[in-house]
Amino acid sequence: MRKAVNWALRQIGKRSKKLQEEAIRTANEILKIDSKSARWIATDALRELTDKVVKNKLR
Repeated sequence: MRKAVNWALRQIGKRSKKLQEEAIRTANEILKIDSKSARWIATDALRELTDKVVKNKLR
């Protein structure tokens, strides 16, 4: 299940600049949950969504 949530968050965040901002906000909210799976989902999604290559594609 965690892979599905992670994948969905990353893919949605790569569709547009606005959706990227929302996905980053959502990942930061997930990061606050006290769960090992939640931390993994959020950190992995943030790693990709804040990557320079992804940011440059959305400009």
